[in-house]
Amino acid sequence: MTQTLQPAAPLSQDRTAPKPRRNFGAWFKDKGWRHLVGVAIGAFALLPLAYVLSAALNPSGTLVSTNGLFSTLSFGNFQDLFADPQKPFAKWFVNTLVIGLVTSAGTVFLGALAAYSFSRMRFRGRRMGLLTLMLLQMFPQMLGVVAIFLLLSGISDVVPWLGLGSQIGLIMVYLGGALGVNTYLMYGFFNTIPTSLDEAARIDGASHIQIFFTIILRLVTPILAIVGLLSFITATGEFLIASIVLNDPDTQTLAVGLYSFVGDNQSRTWGVFSAGAVLAALPVMALFLFLQRYITSGLIAGSVKG
Repeated sequence: MTQTLQPAAPLSQDRTAPKPRRNFGAWFKDKGWRHLVGVAIGAFALLPLAYVLSAALNPSGTLVSTNGLFSTLSFGNFQDLFADPQKPFAKWFVNTLVIGLVTSAGTVFLGALAAYSFSRMRFRGRRMGLLTLMLLQMFPQMLGVVAIFLLLSGISDVVPWLGLGSQIGLIMVYLGGALGVNTYLMYGFFNTIPTSLDEAARIDGASHIQIFFTIILRLVTPILAIVGLLSFITATGEFLIASIVLNDPDTQTLAVGLYSFVGDNQSRTWGVFSAGAVLAALPVMALFLFLQRYITSGLIAGSVKG
């Protein structure tokens, strides 16, 4: 019995030809323009920072005579920054750190308490309270400058350590202005935490305080870090209210104290001012780099459910 031999199947050939390379015009129309926009935005954001750093390292002390960036390098402005006893930069730096840290810690703690109450408890006036928080965000804090001044001036006659010229009074003003927007921001994040965790804890006999400190705060760490960072940046960079409340040079912040280097038309030292601005940015940069991993996850998760 003969067996018919089948012819061997031809080897499969790769029919996929390499894709033709697109010309520069097609690539630029599709993706290239994005890189161009990114480079332009990056240069637009970095150029002022580079100019300030160049002015801080320029011994001429003026901004007009700076012909090129980093044409002359010197640390004389940084030495002059700490040389004037009438302008205590070191005290301003410490005052700014104290006010910023206390304000951010108080904002995080009080805002978390308020957000937990609005998110987990049901009480009369809850809806009206949330609407009030939204309305408060529509009015800038600048509208209350006159009222803040008169209020602190009246408090100075009764409680001097809480009135004008007091850092505690300035911290109280910052806390009142930051609680509205930060409470509403944390409220949206608290709503993303399942209520089943609270119910399970209550079945085990846990109170609201125990649930808040042992369960909720550990789950909302990203939004707490974001609120603390934003509060610190706002408190350290605010000028208008701080210049009204703090009238003693020993209690002023960096934003107010550095203005004295350029406030006088006859003795403007832009180089020393730029050196102080560079040093003033270091704490904010350090805190931002330390907490940057929480920014994206915190803001996105807080905007899912509100």
